[in-house]
Amino acid sequence: MADRNFNKPERFSEAEWQARIQLAGMYRVFAYLGWDESIYNHISVRVPNEDGQGESGHFLINPFGLHYSEVTASNLVKVDFEGQIIGPSDWPINPAGFVFHSAIHEYRPDSAHCVMHVHTTATAAVCSLESGLAFDNFYAAQLWGKIAWHEFEGITIYRDEGMRILQSAGDCPVLMLRNHGPVVIGANIAQAFSLLWLLTRACEIQLATASMGPARPIAEEILEKCVRDSLNFDPRFGAGADALAAMLRLVEKQDPSFKY
Repeated sequence: MADRNFNKPERFSEAEWQARIQLAGMYRVFAYLGWDESIYNHISVRVPNEDGQGESGHFLINPFGLHYSEVTASNLVKVDFEGQIIGPSDWPINPAGFVFHSAIHEYRPDSAHCVMHVHTTATAAVCSLESGLAFDNFYAAQLWGKIAWHEFEGITIYRDEGMRILQSAGDCPVLMLRNHGPVVIGANIAQAFSLLWLLTRACEIQLATASMGPARPIAEEILEKCVRDSLNFDPRFGAGADALAAMLRLVEKQDPSFKY
């Protein structure tokens, strides 16, 4: 991202401010890609401790009522695991976002720095299929063994479902909410974005293939090999940080106001 920062408000530590800039940029990337859903759906990130070492018991989420293209570093809302807003905010949060994001952030602290939830047409369609995701294309092959499922319970506004969603996810980074949409859990923003990109492309190609005829199956040993070889989604190898940086540069060229 270009070295062109807006002034940091005094109430934020440097570590939190940088997290806010990157998360606000991610909302702009979603808007650019068409992954936004009016004012709905969510990307959340754990707030770093003031020294940048480890994470606090708070997370950042979008202000409920703003389009993703209106989200900025300073208007992101900080909440605790009980849904209490920390610090001043002109906006509320969407209870449907808080319910399962908080449970995942609280109980998977080592692997859930960033949680993303979308309703894109392709991913929601595959979540609604009885057969679910088909591991028969290049992108889906890299998700073999990484997908969990959760049965549809209606609108996710009840705290007890948040815990059931957490249990359904287990240690998988991708949870498909049946008849609803996916939840992606990342050790950082780059990894979550990379996994969601992978899932989105897998679902788009699955739907395109289904419109043309039966797909050619992929042998299980090849699927396992694809997962082993997909190192660009591994935090040890950057977890897609280079791809994320490229997308952030793109949206910053269009409108850098997310850094405010």
